[in-house]
Amino acid sequence: MTPEELALAIRSALVAAVEAGELSVVVPDEVRVERPRSREHGDWATNVALQLARGAGMPPREVASRLAVRLGAVAGVKAVDVAGPGFLNITLDAASAGELARTIVEAGPAYGRNEAMAGHTINLEFVSGNPTGPLHIGHTRWAALGDALHRLLVASGAQVTAEYYVNDAGAQMDKFAGSILARARGTEVPEGGYPGEYVTDLARIVVAERPDLLELPEEEALAVARELGYRAELADIRSTLEAFGVHFDVWFSEKALHEAGAVEQAVARLRGQGHVFEADGATWLRTTDFGDDRDRVMVRANGEPTYFAADAAYYLSKKDRGFPEKIYLLGADHHGYVGRLKAIAACAGDDPEVNIEVLIGQLINIAGERMGKRRGNAIYLSELLDWIGADGIRYTLARYPADSPLSLNGEDLRRQSNDNPVFYVQYAHARTCNVSRLAGEDGVRREEGFDPALLTHETESALLATLGDFPRVVAQAAQLREPHRVARYLEDLAGRFHKWYDECRVRPHAGEEVTDLNRTRLWLNEATRVVLANGLGLLGVSAPERLERAPETGTEAGVDTPEEG
Repeated sequence: MTPEELALAIRSALVAAVEAGELSVVVPDEVRVERPRSREHGDWATNVALQLARGAGMPPREVASRLAVRLGAVAGVKAVDVAGPGFLNITLDAASAGELARTIVEAGPAYGRNEAMAGHTINLEFVSGNPTGPLHIGHTRWAALGDALHRLLVASGAQVTAEYYVNDAGAQMDKFAGSILARARGTEVPEGGYPGEYVTDLARIVVAERPDLLELPEEEALAVARELGYRAELADIRSTLEAFGVHFDVWFSEKALHEAGAVEQAVARLRGQGHVFEADGATWLRTTDFGDDRDRVMVRANGEPTYFAADAAYYLSKKDRGFPEKIYLLGADHHGYVGRLKAIAACAGDDPEVNIEVLIGQLINIAGERMGKRRGNAIYLSELLDWIGADGIRYTLARYPADSPLSLNGEDLRRQSNDNPVFYVQYAHARTCNVSRLAGEDGVRREEGFDPALLTHETESALLATLGDFPRVVAQAAQLREPHRVARYLEDLAGRFHKWYDECRVRPHAGEEVTDLNRTRLWLNEATRVVLANGLGLLGVSAPERLERAPETGTEAGVDTPEEG
């Protein structure tokens, strides 16, 4: 019995109680079940009696007691206890609980997917680094979290478009072009320009494509440097993100907004909404009417539109493209954008509490021996990939809430030991694969038998309960925008699997015949592998079939430990 099936059984018991006149309540469309904090309290628990007590006009424990009688008669339910103020603690019989293993294996990659976010159409914008330099460590955090959130939302039934906003307009691009041209001439970059070594590399690329660059008139040379340097840097950003396993459905150009007249149209549309006014020769948007700390200039007195005007045009573009919900993932230095973006939504006639969501991430720092070899203060994503690898970076960044500052040690992220969370989880997956390989060599075949009633060991009950909780964790992580819930779940699952592995043999001892217990445990082993792989996939992390521990531990995931050997 899966948690979903149990929830339906509880609802059916409620309906039956109402029809029998035992309760007078409005039966909810859905009933939630959760794992109790202590395994001694059963496999699953629900607080539905507390929720319905007021409507029923009786104490919660009385409602719970009446439900307990009916639930106790449901096939697969071993015991139902009323606890505390009115909680129902439910214990399944071994056969019913163990059936989950087959359900998971048969569902495969689909297990964990749910409909919690069905009906939501979302534009998810993240990273959006300026195309004037390589992606750095701050962008890396949002790339890992944003992509994981994208995967979670899709797995929970939402229609999601991942979008990268390319800030390819404005004074920064002029400074970028001037910096490239200066490097091509062998001179220092202009004040306020970009001094990084990558600019010298870009200058070489531009000169290789346009050998006549230094012979061109100044304005033409700047235009060539801007365009060719921009193309090269954007291509580097895209290839770096692909290497990091991050894919965007849309690359949206700010420059295109200006060229299409969308900024001027945005001002006119918001003026039509009654929120634009003129003062001191400039055009303003009255955002203070909607909680912003001050009104915002859209067009300066000299007729130049501001970045804020482009932000407004971009928001309206998302709305026009059919995205009722817009999620922005921004860095810590953009905290002031929250109020103004929500004010733009309100001025556009949207509900800022429904149609827009702004997530702010905190700062991150990575230290380590390798960092001493870097020049300057910038830590680039491409360097992190070479040093640590995508899996270590992605998993580590995903396992912490976005609003928590991070200080990490790069050498720790590379270490192949149980102290490294990503290795701990990946090792569990590799161990499940090894168990399957060795069991197959011993003639254990899943398809030849499955008796879930045999899964009676306490570690099996704990493992099954954790496996059954996966869809709820995925749905909650998507709804709360918290990928770290999946990472922490996987670590718990890996721990429970290792305990089961230590206590329960899958393979028969030498000379023993293969029994249904061996086969059934192989189903449970495979169910664990499926969930570990699915969970790692939601974080954009690989699920290797073989891993070696650090040399000091002396064991390898590709070879069973003595307990299974």
